[in-house]
This record gives sequence, C-alpha cells and structure tokens, in this order.
Amino acid sequence: MTETRPAGSTRPPEATQTCAEKAHAVGQCDGALWQVFAILGKRWNGVIIGALSDGPASFSQLGRGVTGISDSVLSDRLSGLAAAGIVTRLVDSGPPVAVSYALTAAGQALLPAMDELRSWAQDHLPTPTFVRGAPARG
Repeated sequence: MTETRPAGSTRPPEATQTCAEKAHAVGQCDGALWQVFAILGKRWNGVIIGALSDGPASFSQLGRGVTGISDSVLSDRLSGLAAAGIVTRLVDSGPPVAVSYALTAAGQALLPAMDELRSWAQDHLPTPTFVRGAPARG
C-alpha cells in the first residue's frame, strides 16, 4: 500500500488509514473513531450540531429547535461541545447582554460527515415516527 498524506500533515501514517485498510484484529480500530463517537454518540450532540449548521443561535432558539431536550441537558451538551472545540459561546456585551452559540471551524468541518450520516440514515433506517414531538424510531 502506498502512503498518501496531505502536505504538512503531522498525523502518523496509520492515523490516515481507514479501518478497512488496516490488517487488524477485532477491536483495534483507529482511536480517532473512538474519539469522534465519544462526542457524537452522546444523545443530542449531533442534533445540536445540526441545529447550528445554519449559523449562530441563542440558547432559547436551540431549546425550541431541538425538540424534547431539557434546558439542563442542553446546557450540559453545549458545555461539552465547547470543551471539545466544536461549539463556541459568543457574548455580545449589549445592552442588553446577548449570548449565542456557533460552530467553530472544527464544528463546521463536521458538517459534510453529518450530511453523509443523515443520508445513510434515510437510506438504511426505518422512517422515524414522532412521539410527543421527539423523533422515535418505529
């Protein structure tokens, strides 16, 4: 196999290989996948990222846009996404003081992958039904 890496890449060659390209035993997949699913695998994180894909939003706009999430969980998820460098908290000193949330460059870079996941779900998962405003698989 010929190694191809982006110019200036500091990632080791094995970090750029897909799981299928690696001759490995079960359970030895790329640590980057573990990292990304530790973030995206948390309930609501992907939906919040999707909600911010059109631009910054206030906490209340996100609360209304992410149907079924409580304020405390939304706050927790936004803090976690900010700590991961995916979301940034923007404060406009006002008056009045206004706080909004936006995707960072790293968060924006996730959007093509999120679009691929959305497309895959539409093609391979049952059509969601809606129960009390929150999507549920049926």
